Amino acid sequence: MPTSGSPAASWLAGARPRTLPAAISPVLAGTGVAAYAEDLVWWKALLALVVALALQVGVNYANDYSDGIRGTDAERVGPMRLVGSGTESPGAVKRAAFLAFGVAAVAGLVLAATTAWWLVLVGALSVLAAWFYTGGTKPYGYLGLGEVMVFVFFGLVAVIGTAYVQTQAWQAAAVYAAVGIGAIACAILVANNLRDIPTDRDAGKVTLAVRLGDERTRFFYVLLILLALVALVGVALVATWWSLLALVYVAPAARAARIVRSGAGGPGLIPVLQLTGVAELVYGLGLLVGLAVGG
Repeated sequence: MPTSGSPAASWLAGARPRTLPAAISPVLAGTGVAAYAEDLVWWKALLALVVALALQVGVNYANDYSDGIRGTDAERVGPMRLVGSGTESPGAVKRAAFLAFGVAAVAGLVLAATTAWWLVLVGALSVLAAWFYTGGTKPYGYLGLGEVMVFVFFGLVAVIGTAYVQTQAWQAAAVYAAVGIGAIACAILVANNLRDIPTDRDAGKVTLAVRLGDERTRFFYVLLILLALVALVGVALVATWWSLLALVYVAPAARAARIVRSGAGGPGLIPVLQLTGVAELVYGLGLLVGLAVGG
């Protein structure tokens, strides 16, 4: 059934603003690495943020469109879906996704023109990954590969890329920071897919959570939170101990992990998504501040 409210409110809800920490956090972390290297370029950091935010919004609309036309969202628990709820037409949501991808492409082209043209290929792969997560005839999100691609593109590519466009050099600290950010970004997706195991299984969407089952998915979530901690120690070892300011992420992450381990399901896992998003955001912010101070 269509939801009530203004069209603007519906589009905002469909963009899923609570997922935006997954786009902001890697840019914060990568910019922290650039600050530590004394090569911070604010306008490039802002352009990298535009790219990340536009890709995140684009993938949210693309997933809404693709899952909606497949009927995967018919009984979905969680944020409102534009197509699944009947609020907007599939065509309109598809156009919104490509508009967001277009914004990311324009900002990315400016970064490539002022840094290195091979970054165009990285950008193109990022857009393709965003679309084919649930789009196309064989979406990889339906094959249990979503977490791998989130780790690669919202962890490694986003953090290392943000640092590279500013420093134009490869930084060891960026690799460790990327692993940490990527691990928490994966944890967000794991929590989301844990919540959706029953409906995804019924719809034929074989996510990693469906493959692992309930108990092992919960263990995997905790493992990812711990991996972020190990990666943070790596940043401290190759850069500065000030980067351990990012340990503040443990507070929301530990609360989320307790809920996951308690056996909560369905709507009871929604706070986990929120807490994990906060954990990723403060992780990135802690790295930005700590690396800038210690640089």
